[in-house]
Amino acid sequence: MALDRDPATRTRSEAFWVLSGLHAVWWYRLTHMLWGWGWKFLARLISQIVRWWTLIEIHPAATIGNRLFIDHGAGVVIGETAIVGDDCTFYHGVTLGGQGDVKNGRRHPAVGSGVAIGAGAIILGPITVGDNALIGAGAVVLKDVPANRTAVGVPAQLLPKSPRQSRA
Repeated sequence: MALDRDPATRTRSEAFWVLSGLHAVWWYRLTHMLWGWGWKFLARLISQIVRWWTLIEIHPAATIGNRLFIDHGAGVVIGETAIVGDDCTFYHGVTLGGQGDVKNGRRHPAVGSGVAIGAGAIILGPITVGDNALIGAGAVVLKDVPANRTAVGVPAQLLPKSPRQSRA
């Protein structure tokens, strides 16, 4: 998977040894299990050690689907009640941050499957980013983004649908 999404990674061995995003997700899987077993302090402790090592912070209680790829991951933050679908790609500096009190059991975003989030994008609060959406680099997303749409800017605005998107 990393070889498919990162043209700079040439071999599986290279991916295994040097991709901090892969390491962060692998360690998240372990800490998420520990969190589920009630070993919350140990899960948080390990997640903080991994944060120091990889510069990627993923809360053990977050819910992350299969095949999340974090490219050049420094500065990525995924909060406690965040939900991430399958086959997503995050670039460096992405934040899925909390905002305010818990609403419907969460303070962080829910990101659908197949979503790509550009470098430095910030998605705040209990909002939803639909499947196959694109979030532009540096965007600050404060409102829901429908499936198959692109959001850019500060605050983020939806780009008009292209003819190709209209058929989706």
